[in-house]
Amino acid sequence: MGIFGAMTTAVGGLQAQSFALENISGNIANSQTTGFKRVDTSFADLVASSSAKRQTGGGVTALSRQTNTVQGDIQTAGVDTFMAIKGQGYFVVQKPSGFPDGSPVFVGVDLYTRRGDFELDKDGYLVNGSGYYLKALEIDAATGNTIGSVPEVLQFTNDFLPSQTTTIIQYRANLASLPRTQAYTNAPDTPGSELIVPGAYTGSNPLNAGDGTVEGADVATFLEQSIAGGAITVYDSLGNEMNVQLRWAKTDSAATGGDDTWELFYLENSNAGTTDVAWRNVGQVYEFNTSGILDPNIPAVTINNLSINGVTVGNVILSHGASGVTQFADANGVAKVNLLNQNGYAAGELQSIAVSDKGRIVASYSNGRSIEIAEIPLASFLGDNALKRLDGGAFEATSDSGPAIYGASGQIVGKSLEGSNTDIADEFTKLIVTQQAYAANTRIVTTADQMLQETINMIR
Repeated sequence: MGIFGAMTTAVGGLQAQSFALENISGNIANSQTTGFKRVDTSFADLVASSSAKRQTGGGVTALSRQTNTVQGDIQTAGVDTFMAIKGQGYFVVQKPSGFPDGSPVFVGVDLYTRRGDFELDKDGYLVNGSGYYLKALEIDAATGNTIGSVPEVLQFTNDFLPSQTTTIIQYRANLASLPRTQAYTNAPDTPGSELIVPGAYTGSNPLNAGDGTVEGADVATFLEQSIAGGAITVYDSLGNEMNVQLRWAKTDSAATGGDDTWELFYLENSNAGTTDVAWRNVGQVYEFNTSGILDPNIPAVTINNLSINGVTVGNVILSHGASGVTQFADANGVAKVNLLNQNGYAAGELQSIAVSDKGRIVASYSNGRSIEIAEIPLASFLGDNALKRLDGGAFEATSDSGPAIYGASGQIVGKSLEGSNTDIADEFTKLIVTQQAYAANTRIVTTADQMLQETINMIR
């Protein structure tokens, strides 16, 4: 039986090396395949006898050894929706079960992949190069948090992003302790020439205890006695743009024996007639101590029924924050605006989709807004190498791999792709060793055959 056993073992060796060669061939063929994980070959010996004194070297069997946890090189890509995973994790995807009426239907199980070459298709789905559709978690635009915990196949549309009415204007500025108004420039040696003079107005009192107005006939006087405070575009409920212009007027000064106080105005009507309201006081007196700090502090002021040129915006909060408005010396004598922005915007059409390094899908709109609309979860497994391989670089969970665990520690890298983890040089080395082992097994078959021939010839 020894000769027949040797021949059988050699044939098993040929089969094992053929299996190894098949894996090497597949690895080399997929050396440029995005997200590919090579398959190595492990060999296990087969014991022919249970008797310790009669055991032989035995046969061999070849087994696949997965390398799903081995990272491929991350390469920069020029597509905004391409992504790679650095570290642990898999994208969650699905394969459509059919395309009735040309639209995909998803009723299958979740699959997992490292292939991140996702692009928008004609229906607004993110699909990778192997035809797998990305699943993600929607984000609540108001809170920035994800909605639910089960990822869904997301479809992006060209629907307009609705406009948002301005409700908050953030405004921080420093007011020069000596404002160089036109009135001051005309009489720099006159004490208090930088102050607004209510008696110089032919119409209504612009101060009126912090709730006054400037009529059209007095605009020129008001501009001479105040300094510019900045301008910003705000939006009404329909997304119409309006320009809010601000001006500061100093009402009293410590240098003339009073307190350093200011009042703020906004342009309500740029086409005001003689008796129409042109500028309106926001209704707040700003008083500063000797250190140039507001006393008391004014964190915010509400402008009720803000209206610009006949278009109503509504109630708007003018937010200054903590010590956001100060009065320090400034040789230029102007209001230095440090912060001026608002939270409204016009309606916008979807322009593009991109993936951030935080693993979130960001939509960019024609109104300049960029909004995070979905988060890409990463799945991990306790037994990564026990996943079932599918065509196109996808994997399916098995009883040996365990169920998917969301919240993998890997990091998504935007505009990048993970390359194959095949090492060509290493595969060529394995190819040479496999070829030599295969050739050696053929010699054993040849030798065993010659020995059998000798045995047969011995009888003749």
